[in-house]
Amino acid sequence: MTSADSVVARSSEPASLHVLTVLVQNRFGVLARVAGLFSRRGFNIYSLAVAPTQDDSLSRITIVVDARSAPLEQVHKQLNKLINVITVRQLDPTNSVERELGLFTVTAAADDPRLVASLEDFGGAEILETGGGSVIVSFSGAPTRVDVLEDTLEQIGITEIQRTGRIALTSVTDATEESDQS
Repeated sequence: MTSADSVVARSSEPASLHVLTVLVQNRFGVLARVAGLFSRRGFNIYSLAVAPTQDDSLSRITIVVDARSAPLEQVHKQLNKLINVITVRQLDPTNSVERELGLFTVTAAADDPRLVASLEDFGGAEILETGGGSVIVSFSGAPTRVDVLEDTLEQIGITEIQRTGRIALTSVTDATEESDQS
């Protein structure tokens, strides 16, 4: 999928969803404090992913928040008040790269024509395991593409699903252009 496809796919998401990346100190309890802040104030988290960065002392939390549950400025202010938070950034969907992983258990044989056709339409989707009349399919891509694959596989018969939640970074194309202009 090209970067143009990613932008088009993202633009179909609800406008109330916003992606925040929060750089935090990699310490015990930081994630609980961040999640607790959202809970205490009634902010709705759509998805949350966290992992250490290239610097083991830091972690990046990617939070997709529903801005209908609270003004975005208030979310920023509250996050910045937390002692272990280093930076909070809202990502512009047209200038970022977003991915999500989905695992799907589908009731079908690996050679089922409907499944084969569905997977051919999604470059990168693969069967990880087969057995007992089911297959486990894996796909990593833009969140809206994962949504489309989920809808497609649902027509065949999904018995179990697990999605990672969104991860995102600022596009390097935009970062390079900005630094070239400096």
